Amino acid sequence: MRIHTGEKPYSCQLCGKRFTAEVSLKYHMNSHTGVKPFQCEQCGKHSVSLKTHMRLHTGEKPFTCPQCGNSFKYKATFNAHMRGHTGECPYTCKLCGNSFSQKGNLKTHMRVHTGEKPFICCGKSFRHSVSLKTHMRLHTGEKPFTCPQCGNSFKYKATFNAHMRGHTGECPYTCKLCGNSFSQKGNLKTHMRVHTGEKPFICVQCGKSFTRKESLNYHMRIHSRETGFKCLECGKCFPDTKNLKRHVIIHTGEKPFSCHHCGKSCRFKGNLKTHMKIHTGEKPFICLQCGKGFTFKGNLEVHMRVHTRERPFKCLQCKRSYTYQKDLNRHLQTHSGKKLQCSDCGKQFRKRSNLKNHQRYLCSVCGKRFKWLGSLKCHQKMRVCVKSRLRSHREQR
Repeated sequence: MRIHTGEKPYSCQLCGKRFTAEVSLKYHMNSHTGVKPFQCEQCGKHSVSLKTHMRLHTGEKPFTCPQCGNSFKYKATFNAHMRGHTGECPYTCKLCGNSFSQKGNLKTHMRVHTGEKPFICCGKSFRHSVSLKTHMRLHTGEKPFTCPQCGNSFKYKATFNAHMRGHTGECPYTCKLCGNSFSQKGNLKTHMRVHTGEKPFICVQCGKSFTRKESLNYHMRIHSRETGFKCLECGKCFPDTKNLKRHVIIHTGEKPFSCHHCGKSCRFKGNLKTHMKIHTGEKPFICLQCGKGFTFKGNLEVHMRVHTRERPFKCLQCKRSYTYQKDLNRHLQTHSGKKLQCSDCGKQFRKRSNLKNHQRYLCSVCGKRFKWLGSLKCHQKMRVCVKSRLRSHREQR
């Protein structure tokens, strides 16, 4: 009747677990004492429950999930699976409150708080056995993940998944600022530095900073003098043949990359890609403060001075500073004493803008100049009128 009533009068003194029958409690106590009284005739192993052990040999799976149809050998595995459907998480961490569906997961989680890393190899330690198993592939050279399309093999599933996206063209990682998509999360993270301007990789010798670690590694060759490839034209040295070939194009004048829209030719593929943004209207460089977009990174950097009020161009004579180089150049003319002369009348001006205004509109009859086109037109009407009157007056004589 206890099966129907749910009564469990037999309790374990060690863990508190309760049982319907005394014999069940007796078997349970073997899990605490370590006693394994039953020996398997097929493999010779001892176990607490011979019936449960025999399922390893027979393949019997008596516990079937009513929701998905999956079957299991052991009741504990079945119960853990059912919690995946119900969402039940009875095992709660007393330190941080995180809950888990399986007791083993809670035990593994506790290592985050204790700092325990019980799985050790070659001086390195790991929290999880799975992490140790993955690490061992460095020593064994095992590559269990094979691409069905090209046959390449990989040590790690994450590397394999990233490779597969190269075949499918899937780019799940999208930049929220410019819309560019990437097949790998790391590539998106690197791309975001274009918008933020972050350059975390700094040369310890000269202080120059870089967006990517590869760029820093390449830069370090300058200091280590790993420059084995020499240009026969100018003698300049380069750390690899790729950069030497790029440099030689400067001497040959070759421009192999042409724009199919306007026919403009470029020396390098990257320059053509940048040029194409003029035709496509693409503006990938977005100001994070006002949302304005720019075709080129340099334009965004100049624009940011509007927000930062930075004035990097300083006059060495009077200490005045300017946001743009052209403004400083215009200012320097006031110190040089050099004046710009009008080629028509010889009049001199300090500022090019004043000269430009002076030369803007010239009357072809009397040589008088006007700042506005409307003023010139009014003037010409008057001169033509006066001229025609004089002509008619002469004819009457």
